[in-house]
Amino acid sequence: MPGPRSDDLVQDKTTPFPAFAIGDRNAQYGCFRVLRPDGQVVAPDAELECGTGVADADAWAMLRSMVRQRVIDDRMLALQRQGRIGFYGAATGQEAATIAAGHALEARDWIHPALREGGIALHRGHPLSTYIAQILGSADDTSTRGRQMPCHYGSKALNFVTLSSVMATQMPQAVGTAYALALQHAAPDRPICLGAIGDGATSEGDFHVALTFAGVMRPRGLGLPLLLFVQNNQWAISTPVEKQTAAATLAAKAEGYGLCAARVDGNDALAVLRVMRAAAAHVRAGGVPVLVEAVTYRIGAHSTSDDPSRYRDEAVTLRWAGLDPIARLTAYLVARGARSQGEIDAWRAACDDEVRATLAAAEQVGPVALSTLFDDVYAGLPAHLAAQRTECLGFAAAERARG
Repeated sequence: MPGPRSDDLVQDKTTPFPAFAIGDRNAQYGCFRVLRPDGQVVAPDAELECGTGVADADAWAMLRSMVRQRVIDDRMLALQRQGRIGFYGAATGQEAATIAAGHALEARDWIHPALREGGIALHRGHPLSTYIAQILGSADDTSTRGRQMPCHYGSKALNFVTLSSVMATQMPQAVGTAYALALQHAAPDRPICLGAIGDGATSEGDFHVALTFAGVMRPRGLGLPLLLFVQNNQWAISTPVEKQTAAATLAAKAEGYGLCAARVDGNDALAVLRVMRAAAAHVRAGGVPVLVEAVTYRIGAHSTSDDPSRYRDEAVTLRWAGLDPIARLTAYLVARGARSQGEIDAWRAACDDEVRATLAAAEQVGPVALSTLFDDVYAGLPAHLAAQRTECLGFAAAERARG
């Protein structure tokens, strides 16, 4: 069975930091990284903060959210197996790419997420109670009012657009959002938009449509304030990346559309943060949009509806499990003396307590009221829908009466 390309498992070297220029071969075909799997810095630079270009405060903020996401995902997977929720898609093994990408942005920036970017919303301050209520579809689901599948979050307050399971639809939408931002704000200090997808979505037509428009649309003569973020976790459900494209890398696709590209170790939070921050500054100032490929691996199943052992060599999965992004960042901070293992363990335990308590409260809340089925479509409910609502609620009341 196909596994990851060999260079993606070589963690003791890095290619130069991307120049964000169209046709940068190092950026398209290499892989920028900062940390080895043991948490040691690949190429320390005395001129950079902490020798890595990332402050300890940023590293700790990311690790906190990465650990919290892992704890949440583990608990939600257990709930699904117990039949207490219907569906879940975890980000296990991809926490560094997810959280670092979100940490690189500003609160005013917009996000069009894919399935595994829910952690960005939490990192931005999305309440865990709302996050869990959405998964349960309860009356406290102020995110989607019980009208979406679990794990399909949204938050207008956080500029986090409700995700869709229809692959790649968010990419043209992200281009449209970036275009609107370019019309409303002047460079060099514009809000930007992040459009996130997985490797499978790069095989969809919407991906190519989005890249075409991203390359040709130049409001005010400038590039769109747009970052296209691809988490290449090697598998589109059961289809390996080698079966999706003959291109050596996904980042290499950008050049043909007139976009800049960067390829980064997606299990290295420091590397992802540095690349995404620089890319954000580039497009914020009016530069050409950037496609970032974060090379990672889906340690678990695509979702709770999937059994990866049926189609992939799990020996490869075990090798990638040894490149755990949480363990890598933990080792780095502990070795620096910036945090102790005890502090990190205490934080993990606090997250577990938080999830348990929030879940216990959330499971006491009833479902979304049936009457809301008729809300949020018309400013004033038309007569025919009012009649249907009366009939629907009457039928439900009769069913309850019958027990």
